[in-house]
Amino acid sequence: MNKDYFFCGVGGSGMLPLAMIVQAQGNRIAGSDRALDQGRTPDKFDWLRAHGVALHPQDGSGVTRPDQIVVATGAVEDTVPDIGAAKRVGAEIKTRPQLLSELFNAAPTSIGVAGTSGKSTITGMAAWILDQAGRQPTVVNGAVMKNFADADHPFASALVGGPDLFVAEVDESDGSIARYDPTVAVVSNISLDHKSMEELRDLFGGFVARATTAVLNLDNPETAALAQTLPTGKAVTFALGEEEADLSAHDLNPLPTGMSFELRVRGEAPRPVVLNVPGAHNVANALAALGAVKALGVSVDDAVAALTTFAGIRRRLEVVGAQNGVTVIDDFAHNPDKIAATLKTLHAFDGRLLILFQPHGFGPLKLMRAEFIEGFAGLMREHDVLLMPEPVYYGGTTDRSVGSEDIAAGVRAEGRQAEALATRADCGDRIVEIAQPGDRVVVMGARDDSLSSFAAELLARF
Repeated sequence: MNKDYFFCGVGGSGMLPLAMIVQAQGNRIAGSDRALDQGRTPDKFDWLRAHGVALHPQDGSGVTRPDQIVVATGAVEDTVPDIGAAKRVGAEIKTRPQLLSELFNAAPTSIGVAGTSGKSTITGMAAWILDQAGRQPTVVNGAVMKNFADADHPFASALVGGPDLFVAEVDESDGSIARYDPTVAVVSNISLDHKSMEELRDLFGGFVARATTAVLNLDNPETAALAQTLPTGKAVTFALGEEEADLSAHDLNPLPTGMSFELRVRGEAPRPVVLNVPGAHNVANALAALGAVKALGVSVDDAVAALTTFAGIRRRLEVVGAQNGVTVIDDFAHNPDKIAATLKTLHAFDGRLLILFQPHGFGPLKLMRAEFIEGFAGLMREHDVLLMPEPVYYGGTTDRSVGSEDIAAGVRAEGRQAEALATRADCGDRIVEIAQPGDRVVVMGARDDSLSSFAAELLARF
């Protein structure tokens, strides 16, 4: 029976793919978005309208009937007009994790990809391998998968496949990972991000316990410890240069546009692999994806062949372009682990880095203040420059006691160059002022779709 769904924040990276899959199942879709009201990312909303999504202002006017199902992000607050309207008319309210986990758990076979870093890339790699193997996966990712993006699907963070196999990026930051019952549970790494380590150990431990097979990273102390707790045969392990792992990568060699390495799978002859995405962290992501699809019976040779044509994930070390000797790179890095992976990858090649880092909230900045300072100061080189606007802030009661200047001051105290400026535009002006041929400008941050537009506009100024 067709149902009416109303997505609050329908243009968001988590909501849009879910809306497309629910629509593909024959349901009617409507929604609202604060970005639409503010005139941001108009192309995305034009695309949604063209694909049959009815758009409304985020003022509650789109929610009028008790037979609508209103889908909200993790926080269901009466202060959001659509939620208030839903309660007044008696409409059912579901959170995004609630709806996604219901769809995920309904599939006979599923891969849930979790971990602090690498989730979107591993999900995209597994999706591409399974698609190329003819398995018709349905996929929900938190970012655009370039292999599936075309003129008609510019926001390909979802893949509408068959009902039998569901692949999803699973989030621990809001605790919703506890809702998923995967056939294969992938955990890339566990490190401090949104919750305490005790909470994270409980959440990931439960996620892995509910799976038939767990794919775990021996290079991360937390996931390696998790592997030790599992019965024999349940864990598929991976690592860089670690002979004890079921899948391991050796002789890693950075290429201008990717990586080459030797893949060793326990009990099989070594294979050469070339990836078209850069960085040792992407080799680890590839091992995780290979472990996941192998658990579902895809041959390693077929999986490796697909991986060589994996085009990457949007905003993951994505080169926007180069002009007058300056290269601009758009990147999603927003926590210490992701920032470290980006800086290490970029420093495999020569050239000064001008880093614009827009923090994705005051909360994470306060929680990980020491880790941010240590990460930037430890991995920046002498001539690199960090520029930070104030964190993304959409209103509310957030503790704003730690700001960007606190991080910049800490980095300067460690002998590296860092500046905090009032706005992103000010940071852009400063970058244009100091940039020289040979520099690479990295625009880093999450929770703000306009960063990509900003990166493109910055490139045009060189």
